[in-house]
Amino acid sequence: MVALKWGGLASQALHLLSKNQEQPTTAAQRALLAAKALQGWYNRSSGTWDTTGWWNSANCLTVLADWACLAKSDADSINIADIISNTFNAAQQVQATASKTISARGEVTSTYLYADTPPSDSVMTKRRGFPSFINDYYDDEGWWALALIRSWDVTRKQEYLGMAEYIFRDMQNGTDNVCGGGIWWSKDRKYKNAIANELYISVAASLANRVRGRETYYLGIATDAWTWFKSSGMINKDNLINDGLTVQADGSCVNNDMQTWSYNQGVILGGLVEMNRASVARRNNTLLDDASRIAQAAVNKLQDETGIIREIDRCEPNCGDDGLQFKGIFVRNLKYLNSWLIKDLFGDTIRRNADSIWEKNRNDKNQFGISWSGPVDAGRGPTAGTHTSAMDVLVAALDL
Repeated sequence: MVALKWGGLASQALHLLSKNQEQPTTAAQRALLAAKALQGWYNRSSGTWDTTGWWNSANCLTVLADWACLAKSDADSINIADIISNTFNAAQQVQATASKTISARGEVTSTYLYADTPPSDSVMTKRRGFPSFINDYYDDEGWWALALIRSWDVTRKQEYLGMAEYIFRDMQNGTDNVCGGGIWWSKDRKYKNAIANELYISVAASLANRVRGRETYYLGIATDAWTWFKSSGMINKDNLINDGLTVQADGSCVNNDMQTWSYNQGVILGGLVEMNRASVARRNNTLLDDASRIAQAAVNKLQDETGIIREIDRCEPNCGDDGLQFKGIFVRNLKYLNSWLIKDLFGDTIRRNADSIWEKNRNDKNQFGISWSGPVDAGRGPTAGTHTSAMDVLVAALDL
């Protein structure tokens, strides 16, 4: 008989047993704790989440709304309706200057300079805030439109859906015939990229499914935009979507071969699912097949040898402040697609990543970092951006 000293294997076993007994064992419990942890970053005064940017806060709201649609009683326990209402009222009043830069490989850095007091008239054009969630970047507007659409899904408050329509009307002003169509990334009209156009499609299709009497109108816009996008050249031979287009001297446009960021593979999936939902047949095999090809190519490219999703250039933990959320946006939209497929193509991928996040990428405050295989303190450690990205996966697992 072997005697074990206290503090040896026996104590470790008891510790692990105790720890396991204390840990949530269901997807619902995990998602609830993630939501509670996220609110630790919430700033009621600004209606945004500290440690992340303005457009990123729209994604914080989106993941909470997605969760609330699946777990109403849990969401009510943290007063989700109040969070949505406060964000709606406060986030559009924040006084800030928005600027963005893009690197040679397509990495975007967003900067928001906030003011504690309202600006004087002399600087209003530079620091005018974002009334009605409008600013100089059409992708920022698209993120907020989707967040408000999801907020309407939760609350059925017409003001949220009406604001999403208002935002979309501003986005429509960004379209023209350069490159044969599409929407510009920003109002200086220097770059046509994937994310702005994917958001344009997704918002239009989402409105088609929610605004009574305008189904045909919005679906027509989404369909035309997708037809253009599909032939624009941004989808490469590997069924992956590069960052955008280069306008050549003769006016023609070609794929710029920049990075195939994970969120560029994701948002289009949600847009195609909403288009399918809005179609008469409600199961448009062409749309779902297109989405499935992109999704499968993306999963194959993004997952590592253990099946854990990493950013396309393996940038963790140095993905930039914007890139911190990209993977979660991809999985969120992968979940939207998976729920419409007859065969569960991506459930295992979602579960595997959710388990890894919970077991290897979580601190004692139930906060999540950027690397879904851990450690949780990689880079600067958990932020609202890294946390919501991971929470998207936990919410996706809740829907399986």
